[in-house]
Amino acid sequence: MFDLIKKTMLTGVGLAGLTKDKIEKLAKELAKQGKLSEKEGKKLLDDLSKKSEKAKKDMERQIEGIVKKTTKKMNLATRGDLLKLMERIKKLERALKDKERTKC
Repeated sequence: MFDLIKKTMLTGVGLAGLTKDKIEKLAKELAKQGKLSEKEGKKLLDDLSKKSEKAKKDMERQIEGIVKKTTKKMNLATRGDLLKLMERIKKLERALKDKERTKC
């Protein structure tokens, strides 16, 4: 019974979207209804919390990868590219000022 409930919750509820409060509330409700013993409830709470955190991290990595691929395909400048350009502009401005000073 415990495994069935656990599997149902993992597939039926967006695991990455589960907050600790939601997980605790769900585990307490199942224990209250007598579907889980206190020990099973604690185990379920611990398992779901760990899996929820892992799912969130996995999702973040996937989203980060998708964003990187998308920006690369769009041929957008990276932060590094912009920093290099800013440094180059500063050097050019200094060179221009130096050139103007020597003319005077």
